[in-house]
Amino acid sequence: MRPDTLKSLLAAREAKRPVALVSNLESGAQSLVYRDAVEGSLDLDEAIVASARTALRDDKSGRADAYGTPLFVQVFNPPKRMIIVGAVHIAQPLMTLAQTSGYEVVIVDPRGAFATRDRFPGVTLSEDWPDEALETLRIDNRTAVVTLTHDPKLDDPALHVALRSEAFYIGSLGSRKTHGRRVERLTEDGYTEEEIARIHAPVGLSINAKSPAEIAISIMAQITQVLRAE
Repeated sequence: MRPDTLKSLLAAREAKRPVALVSNLESGAQSLVYRDAVEGSLDLDEAIVASARTALRDDKSGRADAYGTPLFVQVFNPPKRMIIVGAVHIAQPLMTLAQTSGYEVVIVDPRGAFATRDRFPGVTLSEDWPDEALETLRIDNRTAVVTLTHDPKLDDPALHVALRSEAFYIGSLGSRKTHGRRVERLTEDGYTEEEIARIHAPVGLSINAKSPAEIAISIMAQITQVLRAE
């Protein structure tokens, strides 16, 4: 690997920027394909660039061929991450499901009595105010944000940051009536209809979930559906 290619690859990983390394298996020439750029010594046509970006989306490395030339696309995606705002009962089974599905989990709740290590072992806990926490966490396009508190004082600040971030999923707990009031507040705060429409609310797939565990399953299913959407 050329030193400049390695330097760019390491920089992308440090910045948690998705990138695919495309290598010519015969010549050894390589190029990096980002979501919005291409760089390197290997000349790539539009079809291969599109294929590399599809591999990034699908999080799947593999063989590709260009006019009979064997290529390999190696995906370097940042880890999937779920930020849960509100250390409530639903957050516990959701944390477990997310970890099982390969997500790093962060629990955000300034109420110290809720976000305890006993209730949420093995994850990052933040007692910062939600907007400050989400700013610090630097949401990227591999991040899902779920607000569960039912309290506008906590959920709304988190949404203010999430709605203008690259988060691939944003979901908020609450009934349609609750969400209607949420929409009114966000509109008054200057958020556009398009931005607000990013919120999945009521959160989760409609599977008649009742218990915290069932609701967590519906949320995890919806997040997976959005992540894997064509």
